[in-house]
Amino acid sequence: MTTQSPAETRPADRVARLLTEILSPAVLVAAVLIAVAWQAAENALTAAIWGVIAAAAASFLPIAYILHGVRRGAWTDRHVGVRAQRTLPLLVCLGSTASGTLALYAAGAPRDLLALIACMAAALVVATPITLVARWKISIHALVAAGTAVTFTVVFGPWLGFTWPLAAAVGWSRVRLGDHTAAQVIAGAVVGACATGLLYPELR
Repeated sequence: MTTQSPAETRPADRVARLLTEILSPAVLVAAVLIAVAWQAAENALTAAIWGVIAAAAASFLPIAYILHGVRRGAWTDRHVGVRAQRTLPLLVCLGSTASGTLALYAAGAPRDLLALIACMAAALVVATPITLVARWKISIHALVAAGTAVTFTVVFGPWLGFTWPLAAAVGWSRVRLGDHTAAQVIAGAVVGACATGLLYPELR
């Protein structure tokens, strides 16, 4: 479980911690997949089925694995803040998301949803070796937040542009809490934005 340092008793640090938690990758991934499933499916029932399958593969199963690891003491917290501990969580997340993509394709999921989860897998293909091979802790929070903002704008239109400041706020929170440098946040945001801004329109 994540613990607060004495510095995090300041108001700005409490806001940063709140943003980190409520706009975490697991939350945003599930939200955007379910929203796109709802938009793309023919009816509410199929939307729920597709959305749950996609969210389970890319969000629920990976976070369940991470939380289990935290309880066992395998990693320090649910955000896996220590770079050296990220190997298995990232590989599990990548494998689960890729498997979900294949399962949705085989089951005939809507193209928009299939394209989105494939873009998530592609972003992880880029981020994983940066973290594990280059030994540089690129921000997954920023990657997912930026990708989510781009996806909402592409799928639902510019009226969801307010998600961009929220993505920026997530990046600020990671730097404020000392979990990432500004460069790591910017790099994560670029990977996420490119995956959904460039690849997603081509696949959907």
